[in-house]
Amino acid sequence: MALKSVGVLADFSLMTQYRSHTLDTLGYMERYLQTFHQTKDIFLEFRTSKSTRAEVNPQDRELWRLMAKQIAQEAHHISAAQRRRQADQNRLQRVNWRADLIQRENPFNFIKIYCLSHFVSHVRRFGSILRYSTEMGELAHKEQIKEGYSRSNKNKLPDRSCRTMAASTPWE
Repeated sequence: MALKSVGVLADFSLMTQYRSHTLDTLGYMERYLQTFHQTKDIFLEFRTSKSTRAEVNPQDRELWRLMAKQIAQEAHHISAAQRRRQADQNRLQRVNWRADLIQRENPFNFIKIYCLSHFVSHVRRFGSILRYSTEMGELAHKEQIKEGYSRSNKNKLPDRSCRTMAASTPWE
């Protein structure tokens, strides 16, 4: 289940890098994201915060005590096989209860996962995301600001940066 979740997220990520998209590729991306959301719950226990664990653990211990007390009271009336079955059912019930509580307390509601749900609609509306790259701005920042700073004597920096940028940039 974990491999499937990671695999479809990797496929989604690879498809975001396409230079152009068709209705078929957008459909694949929607299905990949839908499959990820259906299988992501396996990671919830690893995303559990300390405060949630601190809340869940005492409740889990209390539930275990209550179930053990119930089994002890019924021990005289049932066979060893029935006690084992009851213990297995109780263990399963505790695991499911713990998973439900963790899921309620720690949903995957954080911005990076949320933004993925809008990717396909943005591609339909604006075209390929690669057309809106920030690489040119980052490159200009490196050349104009960082290299100018390294060549300066670090005095009156804003004035020198503006003069250096004005001298190197042709204005039309």
